[in-house]
Amino acid sequence: MSPTMLSLINTNRMQPPIAPIGLDYVAGAVREAGFDVELVDLCLTPRPDLALDQHFDQHQPELVGLSFRNVDDCFWPSAQSFLPTLQRDVAAVRQRTAAPIVLGGVGYSVFPQRILEHVGADLGIHGDGEQAVVALLGELRGNRRWADVPGLIYRQDGAWHANPPAWPQELSVPTQRETVDNRCYFLRGGQIGVETKRGCRRQCSYCVDPLAKGRSHRRRPPTEVADEVAALLRQGLNVLHLCDAEFNLPPEHALDVCDELIHRQLGRAVRWYAYLAVVPFSEELADRMKRAGCVGINFTSDASHPAMLRTYRQPHRKEDLARVVRICHERGIAVMLDMLLGGPGETPETLEQTIRDFREIGPDCAGAALGVRVYPGTPMAQLVAAEGPLEVNPSIRRRYTGPVDLLQPTFYISAALGGRPARLVRDLIGGDPRFFPPQDETPAAAGDAAGNHNYNENRALVEAIAAGERGAYWDILRRLPGVRRNGADYSAPSYVSDV
Repeated sequence: MSPTMLSLINTNRMQPPIAPIGLDYVAGAVREAGFDVELVDLCLTPRPDLALDQHFDQHQPELVGLSFRNVDDCFWPSAQSFLPTLQRDVAAVRQRTAAPIVLGGVGYSVFPQRILEHVGADLGIHGDGEQAVVALLGELRGNRRWADVPGLIYRQDGAWHANPPAWPQELSVPTQRETVDNRCYFLRGGQIGVETKRGCRRQCSYCVDPLAKGRSHRRRPPTEVADEVAALLRQGLNVLHLCDAEFNLPPEHALDVCDELIHRQLGRAVRWYAYLAVVPFSEELADRMKRAGCVGINFTSDASHPAMLRTYRQPHRKEDLARVVRICHERGIAVMLDMLLGGPGETPETLEQTIRDFREIGPDCAGAALGVRVYPGTPMAQLVAAEGPLEVNPSIRRRYTGPVDLLQPTFYISAALGGRPARLVRDLIGGDPRFFPPQDETPAAAGDAAGNHNYNENRALVEAIAAGERGAYWDILRRLPGVRRNGADYSAPSYVSDV
């Protein structure tokens, strides 16, 4: 058995599999600091217990880090929590080593202390892991001054202590992406992620990104982003997804990233997708994105009815939605508009207007997500709490018993939509094949339909990627020949067929 400073474990099991970009960055930073690191990827093995046995038979780590990407699937009606899996993984590691266990990842950072208590780990890092893990490794071999580790959550003298979140303003991460088997993820997951910045200044009422990544735009140097894209291309990975909350915020950074990709002629070799806010979005940015290799944009649209846009704290209007779709289509960029249906104040009338407007605007596809996941610390949680006790609120939807606990999948669907809101939404969509409709209000329906908007355990996606499809999942689904959505056959040409 050889001594190892750090063992990293990917606990995410979502299918199609998403490459753990955070672990790639952290492992690179740890190696650059002179520490050795090994990865155990539980997503890519059919026998997680066997993989753990083999790893700990061969390595004796001083620290074990578990990455927790998602608290749950954030999708009603499945409402699947991933905490039981994390709890089992922590227990399995505990059986095999006495090394301290530290948790990290975006999902963990939403509930940093609660998750530590829930699953029984020793430590946690709230925020970025690269600098924090290196500092933690140094303290493990040094004076163990836990207060000096950015973002560390730890227990001392019988009480929990929480250092300020690890959100360094100078954001720079390794670019080589050599630890994770990204080639395998590309073949089985259809895309590879890249970050150009972290954090978000927007005030969307439901979003936890500011809680996990901070409320400022912490930008990576565009040259560093291009270095990473070039490194991935050298591995044959030419379909990427930018993981930024909103790529176009701030717009000048988006332009700078595009310019660097264009300058290096990377846009000729790579195809990429991104999330964008509806405003601001200019023809200039669309032109640069196209030249830099962008083929598809998912806009955070939410709604078009003014009352619901106020609820979600969105600054755009229907006219802005129509404008961004027109700009993209003029340049051959595919467009997904994501709706968020059922929030506080939603009525059949507001629902009908939003669906009618989206149909008229004419995106390539539109996601009709029904139900707002309620997270503590967000304006949405405050808005819902103002309606009265959650236990008796008729708009609260959950699949667990006992007191309402926002650590568990807890959703809001306006009671004004009646007892079968998903059927109401589907009736209003009226068979339009561009829409990804909500599923029936039963857990069994969550994975059945090929048009299912829940990407976790989506059989149609898994099979399409295995057959060679690549791209953002919404774009793969809309292109599948013979897919039946809303009772209609829908086929669309694949403009990435050469990938």
